[in-house]
Amino acid sequence: MAETGASPHAAPSPVARAEHFVWLTARVLEQRRFAYHFLSATGGGAGPDPLADAVESALAAYGTGDGGYGYALEPDLRGPVSQPLHVGHALRVLDSIRRCGGQRAERVCRYLTSVSTSDGALPAIRPSQRGYPSAPFVPVVDDPPSELLATGPVVGLLHRNEVWHAWLFRATDFCWAAVESLEKSHPYEIHAAVAFLDGAPDRPRAEAAADRLGRIVREQRLVALDPGELDAYPVAPGYAPGEHHFAHDYAKAPESLARAWFTDEEMTRSLDFLEQEQQEDGGWPVRWRQWAPGSALEARPIVTIEALRTLRAYGRPIS
Repeated sequence: MAETGASPHAAPSPVARAEHFVWLTARVLEQRRFAYHFLSATGGGAGPDPLADAVESALAAYGTGDGGYGYALEPDLRGPVSQPLHVGHALRVLDSIRRCGGQRAERVCRYLTSVSTSDGALPAIRPSQRGYPSAPFVPVVDDPPSELLATGPVVGLLHRNEVWHAWLFRATDFCWAAVESLEKSHPYEIHAAVAFLDGAPDRPRAEAAADRLGRIVREQRLVALDPGELDAYPVAPGYAPGEHHFAHDYAKAPESLARAWFTDEEMTRSLDFLEQEQQEDGGWPVRWRQWAPGSALEARPIVTIEALRTLRAYGRPIS
């Protein structure tokens, strides 16, 4: 356990409490991700990394024969079929272990090319999901449109890792057009836009677009700036009761363009709230709508890992 060597009278650290939760509840993928991020003094360094290899091996179990990912890698989509949202999740995992490039990225881009819409971007859910369980807030339709929600994070991560592939050209154009035309929006769409802008190679254009989005977020009250007064902030239509979004949700790390949207005081309040959200069992809660016990159980370790990564990125003590 992470508490080896600690004083027997010291309170368990956030990581130690989360470790117990992860071993108790998490899938093998999240167990190995937790070990990579929090239980190694050298994880993420240069050269061979057995912990990164272990994460990649666990991720490979979710691979499908067409180059994509399925099998509930994204817990709200069940079944064996590949979906763009699963691929986005896989790329976030690979990026976090510094393995989002080379032949891995080439295979993913071939899959993305095969499932693109007529304008070269990605739908959120393809019709192949029909017949398998999925969350009611991700409906399956016969001719799904391109979605910034699915395309933005994928394109941003590929650019962030300096991947170049023919698929990216039209998909990048789609993302720029979608981001720069956003007016009335909602938190998850803004998250996707930020994920794109944080990786987009045209930095001046990205900074200008992010500045405009920050004004939208504040003007439309898409962020709860005072976690102690949540009743004063609306929840987006269609979201679960209490599904607020906070400064740390938009700016997951200090280098994100979204960090400039918030004052130091606002970010401090947000991070304080994130620290305090750790539950008695050691995990963090899922705020979006829960529709099945299995998906909720699988999502909490993912949320827990990301909460700890965000706190550490901002220099909060977690160990």
